[in-house]
Amino acid sequence: MNPPPHAHAHANVNANATGEGTGSASPDSTGTMVSLRADVPEALLVSMRGFIDAHPNWDQYRLFQAALAGFLVQNGVQSREVTRCYLANMFRR
Repeated sequence: MNPPPHAHAHANVNANATGEGTGSASPDSTGTMVSLRADVPEALLVSMRGFIDAHPNWDQYRLFQAALAGFLVQNGVQSREVTRCYLANMFRR
């Protein structure tokens, strides 16, 4: 059986210990970033692109960080760093 059709969304942020690098993602409390690759359904990718096109102050890095941090906070993760990441991404202009 073939897997369902999906699109590849690749978020890759390279940053050094000061948080400088490609993308607008901010480093975690240790000052490090990791690269992440995710296969997502095409509908999510299309919706993400539409949102980013309509909101130029957002990019794929900020959107993914806000979504992941928001999910973790809403599901009981109690970490100041995760909460700080969520709030910083949601309320940054």
